[in-house]
Amino acid sequence: MPAPDGWRQALNGDPLPWLLEEEAPAVRHLALRWLLDEPESSPAARRARAAAMRADPIASTLAAQHPDGYWVKPGSGYGPKYTGTVWSLMFLDQAGADPGDRGIQRACAYVLAHTQAPGGGFGMSGTNSGVVHCLHGNLLRALVGFGWLDDERVRTAVEWQARSITGDGFDGWHRWATSGPGFSCGINGGLPCAWGAIKALRGLSRIPPEQRSPLVLRAIGIGVEFLLSRDPAVADYPAQSRVSPNWFKLGFPSGYVADMLQNLEVLAEFGHAGNPRLTNGIDAVLAKQDGAGRWKNEHAYERATWVPFERTRSPSKWVTLRACRVLRAALGDSSRR
Repeated sequence: MPAPDGWRQALNGDPLPWLLEEEAPAVRHLALRWLLDEPESSPAARRARAAAMRADPIASTLAAQHPDGYWVKPGSGYGPKYTGTVWSLMFLDQAGADPGDRGIQRACAYVLAHTQAPGGGFGMSGTNSGVVHCLHGNLLRALVGFGWLDDERVRTAVEWQARSITGDGFDGWHRWATSGPGFSCGINGGLPCAWGAIKALRGLSRIPPEQRSPLVLRAIGIGVEFLLSRDPAVADYPAQSRVSPNWFKLGFPSGYVADMLQNLEVLAEFGHAGNPRLTNGIDAVLAKQDGAGRWKNEHAYERATWVPFERTRSPSKWVTLRACRVLRAALGDSSRR
């Protein structure tokens, strides 16, 4: 095991051996990739991913899939929460499932055939009126991660995402959902929605930098500046009412709700983890760790998914993994203490 570097020195204990335990192979696989820089082709990463495909939560989710590619019932896949097609696919992506799996590929093909609206966005009902940033961004991220970026329908979805942010040549506004540029959302009273911004940017972040068009780069710039415009530890983004308490409940997996840590995650993916405007957010994440350098799952969807990922408010390998990845990006080799 390498000597602790800055981000690990900032913790109350070293969670890495716990994250690398073989009893949770999906976490082990991503910890090897994200925290130890193991290439996906390395023997250790390949063994961990293969084991993860045979274990929960991935195995039970795939076992529930219909042979045609959907979950629960045919159609756009938004219902039921959180076992329908779109939720199952995005949670499999978050768990690091193997893109080469046949069930994964059938699911991607099914979503593209049944969930994509005529304008290119992914909708709750498969129509333009049901396209919102949070669902679209989650599915775009999953589809790109599962190897479908070169599919023309995914390219169209990327175009929809970018133009809906910049407003350039976009005519798909709808009062109920995507009501204007810059993440304006009808569900949020027409105000810019930070949850939607985070999900949209997570979708665009999966596109390799060399394949990002000028339009996509403009959309990313708008989104990054919007998220950086507020203190993530306060999260007073525009809202119809008070700040949702879910902002401050670190959880896994992630549906349409975004927490403070996911705000930091997506900004880190774009290279902004060390931005001084995120200092309070980093400190707030550090303050949530326990004495062993672990975090609890405060929003676990415990009884809602095909199989519980974790128990609510229990020490969480998934949330700890997320936190460590952000802290590593933010703190690097120099301790903050």
